[in-house]
Amino acid sequence: MQQQGFPWAASPTSSTGPGATSGPSTTASPPPPSPPPPPPAAALSAELEAALLRELVRVYAWENHARFKNRLKPPMLVLADTSTRLGQWTRAGRRLELSRPMLIARPWPEVVSVLLHEMAHQYVDEVLAAHHEDPHGPTFQEVCEARGIDARAHGAPVPVAGSAAPIDRTLDKIRKLLALAGSANQHEAELAMRTAHELMLRHNLDGVPGQRDYQVRHVGDPTVRRTTAESLIAGILAEFFFVKVLQIPVYLPLLGRSGHTYELTGTAPNLDMAEHVYEFLRATAERLWQANRNDARVKSGHDRMRYQAGVIQGFHDKLGAQAGALAGTGLIWIADADLDAFHRRRNPRIVHKRRRLRIDGAHAAGREAGRRIVLSKPITRGPSGGGPKLLG
Repeated sequence: MQQQGFPWAASPTSSTGPGATSGPSTTASPPPPSPPPPPPAAALSAELEAALLRELVRVYAWENHARFKNRLKPPMLVLADTSTRLGQWTRAGRRLELSRPMLIARPWPEVVSVLLHEMAHQYVDEVLAAHHEDPHGPTFQEVCEARGIDARAHGAPVPVAGSAAPIDRTLDKIRKLLALAGSANQHEAELAMRTAHELMLRHNLDGVPGQRDYQVRHVGDPTVRRTTAESLIAGILAEFFFVKVLQIPVYLPLLGRSGHTYELTGTAPNLDMAEHVYEFLRATAERLWQANRNDARVKSGHDRMRYQAGVIQGFHDKLGAQAGALAGTGLIWIADADLDAFHRRRNPRIVHKRRRLRIDGAHAAGREAGRRIVLSKPITRGPSGGGPKLLG
């Protein structure tokens, strides 16, 4: 699995908008629908705001090094009490302004996205001196493209108009197959799961290179520590479900501390499936632990993490065997070069790390249980547009 090890190389999950003001300022307008400002109770104390500013300064310095080769001169960072714009670069006074309500209400990767957007404006303005162009003109677009900054208005990269219908039909077939994989008949369930896997593989092999639209999503609660099982799940997503995965650092302004989350990059259908697999396996590992705590190889509650890691490793074994069988039919997935390039632009500094895992009786018990997992019912998003939920 790939893991990001530098202090602040998180890539944007949403870009800022084209609502530039006249004159020497450029403004990032919020992507619709805009969330309401946080209630007064969510306001930061003086200590938390000072810590937030220090973190922003640190992120700016890191991104300046990683994406702009330290060619930007640090500006005055200002927090503004406005909900009408997310950020603004102003040449006069060299001010880089960020919305205080946005900093509190939105996920940290979106905050970094806004900062990057304004840094790109600063680069065009002060380094390239392209004052004659529209603030979001061709020079700005080229700067963003070269550095993996999404310059579009409404968030993370989205599919082009008209491209969603055939993808959705394929995804609907996969969803139906996964529903069948919940059958009590083990043979029927295994066949449905294998067919779903084959359909996902065929769909990705049939895609036209250079015509895929990539998006970014995040999974995992950044307020809690990542477990070995979750790290193994992330590896499964990267190996078998056609997405790129990074563990990225995030800052939690209301808590005044850092955390981590997983960033997934890929096409919308693959991200839908990857989100489902992540939540399904986390829930299944916990369910199997609760159901099998009396296994003679489980000595105490301290074995929970090793047992759950074994569950995920067992499911990995199963997927590997399935992929091998499909390869025997000529269905072999070759890495998506366009996705690789997109991912590298967004993440200019990536390091690889490995976790060491203690193999014992609890791990072996979990691995046996994991080999019997059948990936079943997919997730849907709630009517409020909230996080993914498991069906039934």
